[in-house]
Amino acid sequence: MIFGLIVAALYALVFFTGDKSPTPKLGIDLQGGTRVTLTARTPDGSKPSQDSLRRAQEIIETRVNGLGVSGSEVVIDGDNLVITVPGDDSSQARTLGQTARLYIRPVQSSAVSSNAQAQAPKAETPAPAPAPQNRPFPAQEPGTPAPPTETPAPPADQGAATSDDQAAAEIAEAKKTRQSTDPAVQQQAMATLDCNASDPLQGNDDPALPLVACSTDGTTVYLLGPSIIDGQEIADASSAFNSQQSRNEVSLTFKSSGSTTWAQFTAANIGKQAAFTLDSKVVSAPVVQGATPAGSATSITGDFTSASAKELANTLKYGSLPLSFQASEAETVSATLGLASLQAGLIAGAIGLALVLLYCLIYYRMLGVLTALSLVLSGVMVYAIMVLLGRYIGFTLDLAGIAGLIIGIGMTADSFVVYFERIKDEIREGRSFRSAVPRGWARARRTILSGNAVSFIAAAVLYVLAVGQVRGFAFTLGLTTILDVVVVFLVTHPLVHLASKSDFWSKPSINGLGAVQQVARERKTAASARTSVGAQAKEA
Repeated sequence: MIFGLIVAALYALVFFTGDKSPTPKLGIDLQGGTRVTLTARTPDGSKPSQDSLRRAQEIIETRVNGLGVSGSEVVIDGDNLVITVPGDDSSQARTLGQTARLYIRPVQSSAVSSNAQAQAPKAETPAPAPAPQNRPFPAQEPGTPAPPTETPAPPADQGAATSDDQAAAEIAEAKKTRQSTDPAVQQQAMATLDCNASDPLQGNDDPALPLVACSTDGTTVYLLGPSIIDGQEIADASSAFNSQQSRNEVSLTFKSSGSTTWAQFTAANIGKQAAFTLDSKVVSAPVVQGATPAGSATSITGDFTSASAKELANTLKYGSLPLSFQASEAETVSATLGLASLQAGLIAGAIGLALVLLYCLIYYRMLGVLTALSLVLSGVMVYAIMVLLGRYIGFTLDLAGIAGLIIGIGMTADSFVVYFERIKDEIREGRSFRSAVPRGWARARRTILSGNAVSFIAAAVLYVLAVGQVRGFAFTLGLTTILDVVVVFLVTHPLVHLASKSDFWSKPSINGLGAVQQVARERKTAASARTSVGAQAKEA
C-alpha cells in the first residue's frame, strides 16, 4: 500500500505539474542539441587570459549542468567558450554567459529614463510591497526595476564587424561620460543615456568608479557609487514563498569578507538603496530597512512572482564571471547516436530482463512471478522519476544513463536471489516455508543493505570524480540502487510474506521448494538414524 501511494504520487506529479509531458528528456547523443559560441570581451580589447577562461568555464559548467546530469558540455576553443546543450532551444545556451560582471553598488540618485517617459501611457509601475518585519533588506520602491529579464543577444555578425580597436574605443568613450567623477558630467549622462541602445560598456565598467546605468527593463536611470562588494563574494541565493507575508522572497548570504562589508554598509545606509548590477545594468535596487549582522542572511522582497524570484536568485547565486561574453554564433548539433541507438539499447535491456525473468521462473517457479512483478513495479517507478528529474533538475537520459538503469535493475534481481536463497537455507534446516520466510528475511536484509551500500558508494565516488556522460551513468546507477532497497522492502518481502501464509503458494510444486524440503527430510532421517545407532551402542 505504501509503495502504491508513492507510485500514485509520482504519476500525479508527472501528469498534473510542470509541462505535463510524460516522456523523459533525452541527451545530446540521442536527440541532438544546440551549440553556442561565446566570445570573450575585455575592457581594453586585449586577448583574454587562459586562467580567466578556465574560471569562466567552471562557473558556466556549474550553471548549465546543475547536478551534472543534464548532459551539457562547456569547452574552451581558443579565446571562446563553446556551450552545447540538449534540445533545439538556443536561448537557454545564450543566457548562460549573461551573468558576467556582478557588483553591488550604493545608489546615489535615480530618475525615470527618457525611454520610459516616451512610452508613459503604456508603462505600469508596480505597487510597493509592504515592508517586512525583522527583515533587513526588503521591499523595492516604486520605480525600482523588476527582477532581471533576458537581454536580447546582439546579432551574430556584430562581433565580426567591429574590430578590437573599435570596441576598445567605444568602451573608453562610454567610460568618460558614464563613469566620470564630475557631477555635471554625471547629470548629463543620466539625462542623455538611451536605455534601449546597445551598451558598449556592457560588463566592462570599472568597479572602482561611479556608474550611470539603466535598469534591465529600461524604465529607470541610476547614478551609482563605486562597488562595495563583488558578485563573487555571494555565497548562495535562493527563492522561497513566505507564507506569513504571502509573498515571494529571495534569500542571500555572503562569504566572510563580503558579509562583514555588507553588515557595515547596511548599518550606515538604512533607508537608502543598494543596486545589484549585472553587466552594467541594474537588476534590482531594494531599500535597506535595517542593519544585517555579519554572517546573517539577507532577504530581498518586492513585487516578485515565483518565476521572477527564482530568476533573480539564480542571477545572484552564480556570481560573477571573470570576463564578459557575447553570443557570436549558434548552430544545431545532430544526435551522435540517435533514436535508433536508444531503441537498440532498450531492446537489449528488454532481452536481458526477459532472460533474467525466464531463469527465475525455471529456478524459483512461482516465486519467480513475484520477482517479475517486483521488477515491473520498479521499472514503473523509475520511469516516473526520470520524467520528474528531467522536468525539475534538467536531467537528460543518454545511452550511458540507460546502461546505469539496466545494471541497477539487474542488481535488484540479485537482491531477490539473496532473499530466496536465505529462505532455502532455513528450509534445509527443517523449517516450513511459513516459518522460513521471517527468519530468512532477517538474515537476507543485512546482506542486501550491505551490498547496496557498497554499490551506492561506488556510484557516488564515480559521480564525484567523473565528467560528462559517465556522471549520468553513475547518477542512474546510484538512483536505482536506492530504489532496489525500496522495492525489496516495500514490495518483494511483503509479497513473499503473504505467499508463505497461503496454502496454494506453500505447495512445493508451486513454490519450487520441493527439492529443498526433500533435502531437509533426508537430513532429519539421517540425524534420527545416527541418534538411534548411538543409543543402541550406549545400551550395548
